[in-house]
Amino acid sequence: MRAIRLWSVRHSRGLMKLYDLFEGVIMAVEPATRRLGYSRLEAPVVAVEHGIKALMFDCQMCGQCALSSTGMSCPMNCPKNLRNGPCGGVRADGHCEVKPDMPCVWVKAWEGSLAIANEKFLDVQQPVDHRMKGSSSWLRLIRQKKDGDYPQPRSSARDAAARKAA
Repeated sequence: MRAIRLWSVRHSRGLMKLYDLFEGVIMAVEPATRRLGYSRLEAPVVAVEHGIKALMFDCQMCGQCALSSTGMSCPMNCPKNLRNGPCGGVRADGHCEVKPDMPCVWVKAWEGSLAIANEKFLDVQQPVDHRMKGSSSWLRLIRQKKDGDYPQPRSSARDAAARKAA
């Protein structure tokens, strides 16, 4: 899958245009999405989202997609899961210090962002909220774009136990 992931970065400009088009489509269907209910749509949307993004980007389904900010290079593919740039251990050939046979995810992110001419690359990404793992970033995007509302992450068992004890 790494070959497709690297292809996606090389073609980040076209994929970004496709993403912008896709965003327009999902915003157009937002009223229907709201009527059907986000929670009801979560499982089928996650299945489709994972199928597409796993193939194209080796998506880890963190639920907090940053592809449009990182030149179509998923930062969750970094062995250290760094979301805001390389660790400083990038080898002279641009490869990862942890996996020497793998190009550094952040070197690729920089290359992809240059192709897109994307200023969002400089935005600081929030730390990963592991409670969102496996949830749809597409549905989150719809809600955020529509009314600035971020759906709450799925509760962990520890959160549920804490609420029950209170």
